[in-house]
Amino acid sequence: MGMQTQALVSARWLANMVKSNLVGPSLRVLDTSWYLPMMNRDGKKEFAQTHIPGASHFDIDDCSDRTSQFDHTLPSEEHFSDYVGNLGVSNDSHVVVYDASDFGAFSCTRVWWMFRLFGHSKVSVLNGGFRRWVKEGHPVTEDYTKPPAAHFSATMNRDWVKSFEDVTENITSHRYQVVDVRPYARFLGKEAEPREGVDPGHIPGSKCMPFYDFLDEDGMMLSPEELKRFFQKAQVDLKKPLCGTCGSGVTACHMVLAAHICGAPDATVYDGSWYEWFTKAPKEHIATGISHTKKKKKQ
Repeated sequence: MGMQTQALVSARWLANMVKSNLVGPSLRVLDTSWYLPMMNRDGKKEFAQTHIPGASHFDIDDCSDRTSQFDHTLPSEEHFSDYVGNLGVSNDSHVVVYDASDFGAFSCTRVWWMFRLFGHSKVSVLNGGFRRWVKEGHPVTEDYTKPPAAHFSATMNRDWVKSFEDVTENITSHRYQVVDVRPYARFLGKEAEPREGVDPGHIPGSKCMPFYDFLDEDGMMLSPEELKRFFQKAQVDLKKPLCGTCGSGVTACHMVLAAHICGAPDATVYDGSWYEWFTKAPKEHIATGISHTKKKKKQ
């Protein structure tokens, strides 16, 4: 792979590694499948039925701050170290993450970003995900042998995480561009959020780049040239600081990965994202014309 770990690896490359029995302490594969309740899918259950041989399941809800009122908030350094060490990941492992979503990538970019955030740059996303793996006819299995535990030591780069206070301050200071990757209709306040009691809308001054538009119809990441055009079209300047946001901090990482591929490796994430923003922000900091949660029931 050379000195610089590639952000994306192909199904063919990984299939060769699997075939050559190279999945082990130096190459760990993680199935990070996780879904919103409305998707009616269970990542853990599906993993038990079928996955890439040698993969382990990484659950973003288990590897999170359980005391937070918001979903899958980032874990502490200690918690992350224990969790991934338990999956056989050491500081020397090349980690490949994927998920089985229909998009080709959904939750895996969050885990890619978490590894980098906690000081581990040897991490790649399987381009096209499990969808691509199956389409190319590579082997799958239901067998799982827990890897022997490894020692992992995490050091968190706190500059890469934005808090509610940071994003509030940025509304007036404009230190960085806030990029929201939820669908346009939710961003514009025209379509309901997939969460009880949360109205759609957006953070004032933020730009919208829907997460699935970073992928083509086969679920593959767009080429660097296409990604650069997408940023341009959204009027987001890759030479200036970036902060990703979404519903709860997961798909925002598609933007971080895309920026990284375009040569802007330091995009940050607003971990609480829209769910926290809607819960805490004063009404004038919620840019939308429509309220959905207060709709009267038809008599």
